[in-house]
Amino acid sequence: MNENWRDNQEIRIFRDSLRKFLEKEAIPYFNDWEEQRMIPREFWLKMGKNGFLCPWVEEEYGGLGVGFEYSIIISEETMKVGAGMLGIALHSDMVVPYIASYGTQEQKRRWLPKCITGEFVTAIAMSEPGTGSDLAAIKTTSVRAGDFYIVNGSKTFISNGLCSDIVVVACKTEQTNGHKGISLLVVEEGTPGFQRSRKLKKIGLHSQDTAEFIFQDCRIPASNLLGEEGQGWKYLMSKLQQERIIVALEAQIMAEGALQLAIDYSKSRTAFGKSISQFQHNAFKVAEMATEVKIGRQFLEHLLINHMKGKDVVTEVSMAKWWITEMCNRVVYQAQQLHGGYGYMEEYEIARYFRDTRAQTMYAGSTEIMKQIIAKKIGLL
Repeated sequence: MNENWRDNQEIRIFRDSLRKFLEKEAIPYFNDWEEQRMIPREFWLKMGKNGFLCPWVEEEYGGLGVGFEYSIIISEETMKVGAGMLGIALHSDMVVPYIASYGTQEQKRRWLPKCITGEFVTAIAMSEPGTGSDLAAIKTTSVRAGDFYIVNGSKTFISNGLCSDIVVVACKTEQTNGHKGISLLVVEEGTPGFQRSRKLKKIGLHSQDTAEFIFQDCRIPASNLLGEEGQGWKYLMSKLQQERIIVALEAQIMAEGALQLAIDYSKSRTAFGKSISQFQHNAFKVAEMATEVKIGRQFLEHLLINHMKGKDVVTEVSMAKWWITEMCNRVVYQAQQLHGGYGYMEEYEIARYFRDTRAQTMYAGSTEIMKQIIAKKIGLL
């Protein structure tokens, strides 16, 4: 992977095309989606029609067959519209890769083409009430009964929970302690015993729908098993590096956006006869924010290149995931503070940033879990 990949002409053309699409199809409607607490299916279909979903999937299934750099561009540009757009990257670069990597040819032919067109939206059901980040403690059970798995249990914090058509479910096919016996099953909309219990009301990320699931004697065809039975933990761990890189990237985009809002507002807002940017305290605050944002971007670019080269950068990704998301929270807080009372008003974009950024330090592995991974990797635990 060339370190100057962003200067590639095809990448620039792709980004320009995506920006124009979002300016027409997303930006004018995003506030409505926030109010409706949902991104409409029509938008997913338009994204798919224009080649902006799962572009890395092989051409034989309808994808563009391009590299992860195109996914990076999509994540960056959709996050600039609003953090509630994160379900796009979740679908394209966190869930669908499980099907592409571990699915059979029949499964790929059945699901991938519609994931690319937007006819199928995907979700992944890992977290459960009471387990948090401890995936090894999941209690959802799956018992083989002839040509079916009978699944019982509940899942929570499911992003794309209401709009999803197929869901990758982590469950225990063997009743053993710890991570042994976890398997991945794909449940399809309309499967008997599968129920979306309720839509969760979140502080922020309003246009990104989140739900709880209940499985009550849910009969999932055995042919919907992803990969091998009992290998789910290994599969989940293999995809977390990319998932956490994407979350770090999304946080970086938000931090950069908040910084620009702070700069623009501090230049235009006057107090005591001069712009508030001319007060040394405010100028120093923005300088500190700009420094942290720059550090985050430099570290992230290094990680993106190594990830695209196929390197194992789990330790560094864990560092980036916790540090950049925490940095984003600091920058957004200071940007809102610079707005004064107006920063608390819904009409100012920084208020939405303040709501949306908080969850980043929690999902995809909390800050504390990231630090635990790092401590283990450097031989402390």
